[in-house]
Amino acid sequence: MASSKTHNEPSGQGAARTVVCPTCGGDSVYSPANRYRPFCSERCKQIDLGAWASEDFRMPAEAPPADAQYGDPRLEH
Repeated sequence: MASSKTHNEPSGQGAARTVVCPTCGGDSVYSPANRYRPFCSERCKQIDLGAWASEDFRMPAEAPPADAQYGDPRLEH
């Protein structure tokens, strides 16, 4: 679990947390004042979006057997 630190918001919105940026690992202020949250910058947000769009975040799975039917067998009648 990522550690978090508490900082006072300058606009009186309460405390803001500092979390680890999921892209670069640097500090990121997690508050409405950071429009890129949970990322630390627009660059980190765009890097993450590009990785998602190019399907870098796939879950590993085994290929079905060659003789298996296509689709969900529960939906077939």
